[in-house]
Amino acid sequence: MIESVTIARLGANGDGVADRPGGPLYVAGSLPSEVVRAEVERDRGRIVELETTSPDRVEPFCPYFGTCGGCVAQHVGPSLYADWKRGKLESALARAGVPGEVEALVDGHGDGRRRVTFHAREIEGEMQVGFMEARTHRLVRIERCPITVEALADAPKVATVLASRMKGLRKPLDIAVTSVREGLDVDLRGSGPIDERRRQVLVAEAKALGLARLSLHGETLVAYQRPTIVMGRAEVAPPAGGFLQATAKGEAELAAVVLDGCRGAKKVADLFAGSGPFTLRLAEKAEVHAVESDRHALAALDAAARGTAGLRRVTTEVRDLFRRPLLSTELERFDAVVLDPPRAGAEAQCRQLILSSLGAVIMVSCDPGTFARDAAILVEGGFAPERIVPVDQFAWSAHVEVAAVFRRKVSRKRRR
Repeated sequence: MIESVTIARLGANGDGVADRPGGPLYVAGSLPSEVVRAEVERDRGRIVELETTSPDRVEPFCPYFGTCGGCVAQHVGPSLYADWKRGKLESALARAGVPGEVEALVDGHGDGRRRVTFHAREIEGEMQVGFMEARTHRLVRIERCPITVEALADAPKVATVLASRMKGLRKPLDIAVTSVREGLDVDLRGSGPIDERRRQVLVAEAKALGLARLSLHGETLVAYQRPTIVMGRAEVAPPAGGFLQATAKGEAELAAVVLDGCRGAKKVADLFAGSGPFTLRLAEKAEVHAVESDRHALAALDAAARGTAGLRRVTTEVRDLFRRPLLSTELERFDAVVLDPPRAGAEAQCRQLILSSLGAVIMVSCDPGTFARDAAILVEGGFAPERIVPVDQFAWSAHVEVAAVFRRKVSRKRRR
């Protein structure tokens, strides 16, 4: 069925939303104030014709936009785009009843994404490699992803060659390619165990492709060079396939808020510390206790701290903070706590934070919803937001990062 509708606003996932008596209609690629003729199926519409065009519409720069499911907002002009991303965070905070002004959207894209993950499937006897098409499980072949750093220009070719060596396993694969200082660091996942013959084929291919390291399910198959990432003054060798902030600029912008929030602190706890993007910068001025469940990431952090001159004391602790958050009594020895949890947030840890005498909590999050939930706990427990900063690390996607500083309104006497 074809309908002519007027788009009222941008939805959370980047679709234009038209309000109808039967409920909202989501039209991908449309913008507020536009009148579109759309082919409608249930609550989704596909543009057949633009009857009126928004002044906020710009030409997408990627030939795959609209097919590839990665970017959703390349057609959105800069002013509307910034308001949309900032508004996603404002809406989440309003729903949770968290006060405070959200600062202007900060560019966290910089030179581009430094890691990209391709999907590989064996279809009709041939290995196909690409990104997922929007709202389907079909693959879109990619020659070059323009939102990645220049060093990843050959990443699609590398992923295709490696996938061809996995033919016959008939298993869906994920191929993560990371730009490191020494070249490309690749981790293959989804195959399960492989035989020695295939392992040797992959090792030889890694050499031919000039890879720094090739891993399978996080286990290093071969490392021709030690792959490293710079974090502050430190040089970190991250574990194969380990978590990494998506862009160098995004990491730096988030770290700037963290450092600002920890100003004057002599002892800091960095919880969900990963490989140390915040710990290693904080340690230039304060003692830091880094807590993380991934022992490989923590080992990389520890090695980097020990190998970097001029840092204050860094201690580490392997601990599942979802099951065993630091208790309020354990938090008493710190002046500030930094949290950078995964998408699920840090509810259990926040409930311990409000029982402590801590004066400052700095939270980094990749999900406005769980951030707002955890922020509401802190506010209820006597903290007030000093800064709330949206960081656009995943440019042109529907995601927005946030870094926020909370300070206790009334200081509590420390328990000894």
